[in-house]
Amino acid sequence: MKYLSKYIYRSLIVIALGMPMLAQAALPDFTGIVEQAKGSVVNISTKTKAKSGASKHYKIPELPEGSPFGELFDKFFDRDELERRHRDAQSLGSGFIISDDGYILTNHHVISGADEVIVRMSNRNEYVARIIGSDEASDVAVLKVDAEDLPTLKLGDSNRLKVGEWVLAIGSPFGFDATVTAGIVSAKGRSLPSDNYVPFIQTDVAINPGNSGGPLFNLDGEVVGINSQIYSRSGGFMGLSFAIPIELAVDVANQLKETGSVSRGWLGVLIQEVTRELAESFGMENPHGALVAKVLDDSPAAAAGLEVGDVIVEFNGQKVIRSSGLPPLVGRAKVGKKAELTVIRDKKRRSIGVLIAELPTTITQAAFSPEDSPALEESALGMKVEELDGDARKKLKIEHGVQVTEVDEYGPASDAGIQKGDVITMIDNREVDSIDDFEKITSELKTGKSVALLVQRRAGPVFLAIRPEDS
Repeated sequence: MKYLSKYIYRSLIVIALGMPMLAQAALPDFTGIVEQAKGSVVNISTKTKAKSGASKHYKIPELPEGSPFGELFDKFFDRDELERRHRDAQSLGSGFIISDDGYILTNHHVISGADEVIVRMSNRNEYVARIIGSDEASDVAVLKVDAEDLPTLKLGDSNRLKVGEWVLAIGSPFGFDATVTAGIVSAKGRSLPSDNYVPFIQTDVAINPGNSGGPLFNLDGEVVGINSQIYSRSGGFMGLSFAIPIELAVDVANQLKETGSVSRGWLGVLIQEVTRELAESFGMENPHGALVAKVLDDSPAAAAGLEVGDVIVEFNGQKVIRSSGLPPLVGRAKVGKKAELTVIRDKKRRSIGVLIAELPTTITQAAFSPEDSPALEESALGMKVEELDGDARKKLKIEHGVQVTEVDEYGPASDAGIQKGDVITMIDNREVDSIDDFEKITSELKTGKSVALLVQRRAGPVFLAIRPEDS
């Protein structure tokens, strides 16, 4: 064995261990990307003036010169500390330069509420930055420093990213400047409970506090996202990191630079996920799309003729796989332009044109989903109902329905989550206005086959899947 060359010896060891030589060759080399990009990634620190605890509760009274109480106050209190009105609170984050005249992208939450924003370059130059604009809904902010000929980054196309592809992050976790971490794309188009309008890129790149606002690169050295959030139970990295797609961030940045605010498209529907049972009731081969649970009054959807029970499966030619995929598509649609929707209604596909309006500032919740509300559970018959009185109709702002007064303890409805107090407004796409309607419709349902039922709750409307059983 001693006569073998080092290369052959090493190859035999690798093969013996069951690790092909090709595995090592396949690992990417990030050094070129880091060398090219590090000068364009910046550290961002902010200062926020906040009331000190002492100054909130104590104020040294003005005492006459020579007063015997003066020594008493000086003895027991630090006069300078108590009279200080403010203290500086600091936070750290990251950002990156997108134009050589000093425009910088970062996260809204990095600079939110800041009285002063300081940008530090890789060459140690520091600038006091102006906040050009900031958008909480997308968590994107634009800064400007007075400088010229700054190094910039090349922006890529996140739509071309593939799950499993290598990506790289550069930022300042815990204040450690120019820290490089790498991983792969774990998923695309992720919707988080508090962010309806951002289809996040999920990665397993190590992201920690201070990385926020920094760039996410592909292997071509192009920025494909802004690192924004992590999922963590400890406050540290746990393998789930989320980045804002660069196309969305640039669109928001351009609007902030031009108008100082962001305009988003609005459809005017409340939606929910399509379950397997609901898909069966709508005549769909597999669950997909966004199920319309409510059409808001005086909305573009109402004007276009969208109906409760419609399943939106395409928006402007783009397929809607899950309900969470619809809000980002609508949000990025041009206000005042017509959008083409493909919906499933009465088990048939049809196209509907909708004139997109601007999202009102009072609209904060665009969709319901199983993660948003525990109300979205499967259901079946096994309950008693009564007529809905006028007070209940007024309180729930509905015009028809019957109210559930009792649910069988061991029946299908109880197992599925039908609750006492639920108001049933529609069964199998047929409106329920009275007990007679309820009894007539339910008596015509086929056993063993799922049927959609629309329930009104305080949290809002929600569809449930009912599978009638033999009595």
